[in-house]
Amino acid sequence: MISLEQWQALIAVADSETFAKAAESINKSQSTLSYAIKQIEQSTGVILFTTQGRRAVLTTEGEQLVVHARELIARATRIETLASQFALGAEARIKLRIEAIYPNSIILEALERFSKQQPQTKIDYQRSVLSGSEQALLERNADIVIGGRVPPGFVGQSLGRFRFVAAAAPSHPLHQIETPITLEMLQEHRQLVVRDTGVRNIDAGWLGANQRWTLDSPDLSIEAAIKGMGFAWYAEALIANHLASGALKPLNLAEGNERFAELYLILTHGETSTPGVKALAQLITEAQSEFC
Repeated sequence: MISLEQWQALIAVADSETFAKAAESINKSQSTLSYAIKQIEQSTGVILFTTQGRRAVLTTEGEQLVVHARELIARATRIETLASQFALGAEARIKLRIEAIYPNSIILEALERFSKQQPQTKIDYQRSVLSGSEQALLERNADIVIGGRVPPGFVGQSLGRFRFVAAAAPSHPLHQIETPITLEMLQEHRQLVVRDTGVRNIDAGWLGANQRWTLDSPDLSIEAAIKGMGFAWYAEALIANHLASGALKPLNLAEGNERFAELYLILTHGETSTPGVKALAQLITEAQSEFC
């Protein structure tokens, strides 16, 4: 079995092209390097270098082995780094379940910063709707949850109130009504509703429309609304760009044209959460503060 140290010796000689310089670069004796190269050649049956004056020049086969040796050393280095991070308390994976009305941009900003602290930690990021976040908490199927309710036995940090506005495409018939729109008028038009991702299958908000489409995600609902297929109440943060571009327009409702929902950041394991989980939660709150 060829050792990592022997492969490192091969790379050092290949880079330096002389045994003397290679020995100096990795703080080994020339005899140690020569022995390492001979061991590799005996194990593989491949001649690695030819001599041209004082230079050690790789053979074609040697060049190929050096490529793979570099990959091997890089992989071993990553493993050592990962092991040292674990020893310091870094997690192998962190699972997030985030309510779909919470802006992706905040989470992604926090994750980008976190990746610089713990680049080897895997992230499992999933959006949830209504009771989906609560279910993840109760089933202990997440490390960090952002949801609209803090179940008994958990402690949540408020992330503030999020405003919802009723909106539809400018071409929608509701925008052609000159007077303020009543709830009775809304009943005659299709409402776009997002399905609860939890097992409780909760309905939320005004659902008085005679026509209703239940869709799998807020993005799909927004896309349908932009195409003029219906109206809905959307978290303002999710459709801000569409409102600014004119793709969506707030409805002129006589009443109830806005609603509010409060969201909470919850650590499933509370104070016993691992340091990385706590650090990521802190980065989320910092990113939101800057976003707001």
